Amino acid sequence: MHGRLSRIEAICGHHFKDRELVSSALTHPSAVEGMRTSASYERLEFLGDAILGALVSSYLYGHFDEMDEGGLTRLKISLVSGRMLSDVAEELGIAPLIIVGDSERGTGARGMHSALENVYEALVGALFLDGGIEASRAFVERTLIVRVTPELAKRPLSPKSLLQQCTQKDLKCAPAYQLVGQSGPAHNPLFTSEVSVCDKVEGTGSGATKKESEEHAAQDALVRLGYIAIDDDERSDVS
Repeated sequence: MHGRLSRIEAICGHHFKDRELVSSALTHPSAVEGMRTSASYERLEFLGDAILGALVSSYLYGHFDEMDEGGLTRLKISLVSGRMLSDVAEELGIAPLIIVGDSERGTGARGMHSALENVYEALVGALFLDGGIEASRAFVERTLIVRVTPELAKRPLSPKSLLQQCTQKDLKCAPAYQLVGQSGPAHNPLFTSEVSVCDKVEGTGSGATKKESEEHAAQDALVRLGYIAIDDDERSDVS
């Protein structure tokens, strides 16, 4: 672990006082099955996701004062998409540092894509806990925000983002997601989620990750609510 710690500190530009945070941030759940929840990156990912969203939103608000809400939303969603975070983490050299269990080693590129995204968010959370918001901000600005271009605002919204935009505008309420099922082995799970709008279930979806199942549930809701046609379903940008 000492070698991983040194490399992560170099990547993050931060000396960690709490080394357990680094260990957790780099550990895939498959490597610690049956152990405490905090042994893997899942809790740190939850925290990091929220901090990342706030940091990116604050930066965009302050630097794109001529851009309307729709453009800012598209810019943010493109910047914090799973694909973008995975690409950034891979370029930083994080992939070989991730600790995975035997069951995860056979998942190939798809499994690594998800792990890279999750570890990036977990590192943002770990930096916040160890060094405060400025440690997280410095890492995010140096590794992710440098990729901001106005062209990113032209990318289509993901189903979750489009559903939120539509329902908040028309129904004055935000979608709520709930994981309702999980099946399959640990190395190839299938998650099923439902999305409710104004306390009514409007969509259901399944996927290899919780996030993917939520995107598919949002896609289902968009069709059912009439915001997109069934033919548009295949063209939607699911990260």
